[in-house]
Amino acid sequence: MEIGGSDSDGREFKSADEMWREQAGDPDKKTQWYRHGVGYWEGVEASVDGVLGGYANVNEPDINDSEAFLKMVLSERFPNGVNDQPLVALDCGSGIGRVTKNLLIQYFNEVDLLEPVSHFLEAARETLAPGSHLHSDMHKAVNFYCVPLQDFTPDTQRYDVIWVQWCIGHLTDDDFVSFFRRAKVGLKPGGLFVVKENIARNGFVLDNEDRSITRSDLYFKELFGRCGLHIYKTKDQKGFPQELFAVKMYALTTEVPKKVHRTRSKVRANRPRIIK
Repeated sequence: MEIGGSDSDGREFKSADEMWREQAGDPDKKTQWYRHGVGYWEGVEASVDGVLGGYANVNEPDINDSEAFLKMVLSERFPNGVNDQPLVALDCGSGIGRVTKNLLIQYFNEVDLLEPVSHFLEAARETLAPGSHLHSDMHKAVNFYCVPLQDFTPDTQRYDVIWVQWCIGHLTDDDFVSFFRRAKVGLKPGGLFVVKENIARNGFVLDNEDRSITRSDLYFKELFGRCGLHIYKTKDQKGFPQELFAVKMYALTTEVPKKVHRTRSKVRANRPRIIK
């Protein structure tokens, strides 16, 4: 991909392809790339402050904006409910279950968690266990998969929403595309992906410490195209500290979104409303 970028030490790359060849261009390098990434997070404490890199204060604005986005998407995609079927979500890169606990479990009857760092997943399992106030017959965490994204394939048509937040930066471009292509089979009819990620101003920024890449909006859009995904809605995160990367949410569908024509006839628009 002819998108240039830099790493966290200021080194410039002419293209993403050049960077990926160097970082993960053969099986050994690729194994090291993923081992290094998981290894970094294995050294982080299983707390909100830990998983948010010392910025526990972003938890509240993060959840608030995610909730507004999710509510809008659900009301548009499932205006009449879902025929008494349970709403099911997959939380990818779930960490300690922060997003499931604070958001997903309130809107979905079942949530599965996917996380490669075992002590994070165990913390999530304890928080969301049967008997906790977050677990009920109608809203519960069901499966806890200790598997990395690049190795995971979901059950066919299990999920209404697959939520992917602050984890896809650990995947190479090829694994990014193959993950979404595989994960498509896990969506129910009408289901969608929500991707919430840091956004680079231009190109990409490679973090040498945790082996992750922050992609630009243009970079993401190119990859979504390769995945055969279409942007349904987007939203920019508000209220984060200035020194952090911008954050964007994408709702993605497997079908081309229908154009909605909002124009109304003048006759209808000028008619007096009946007050009931």
